Amino acid sequence: MAITQAVCTSFKQEILVEGHNFTGSTGDTFKIALYTSSASLDASTTAYSSSNEVSDSGSYSAGGGSLTSVTPTTSGTTAICDFADISFTSATITARGALIYNSSNSNKAICVLDFGGDKTSTSGTFTIQFPAADASNAILRLA
Repeated sequence: MAITQAVCTSFKQEILVEGHNFTGSTGDTFKIALYTSSASLDASTTAYSSSNEVSDSGSYSAGGGSLTSVTPTTSGTTAICDFADISFTSATITARGALIYNSSNSNKAICVLDFGGDKTSTSGTFTIQFPAADASNAILRLA
């Protein structure tokens, strides 16, 4: 099993033919689910699945947490989308990666995050900190 960071291929096609509305508080609901090292997630992932998702703990529950979307913008000639950092409190979690998905649109996959190794919290706060929202670092970039 492996987790490989990628923007999901199905998402690339879907943005050309149907709606994924990333517009702040008026857009779709995007979630992030955490996965163990037993998960298989990569560019071919098409939708959220509970298979090998981390167990419920503290404020983390199946399906993950809702992300706060920042209205898309541009940086130079690159369109970018960012999310606010998210934390799960009082949680004992060991996660190898995550899936961002659109829960307003049939749980369709957006992108896979590979943490580069197991990340752990023990009865504490598990935080996902998103990179700077610019053309080189934003979590979603269309160049």
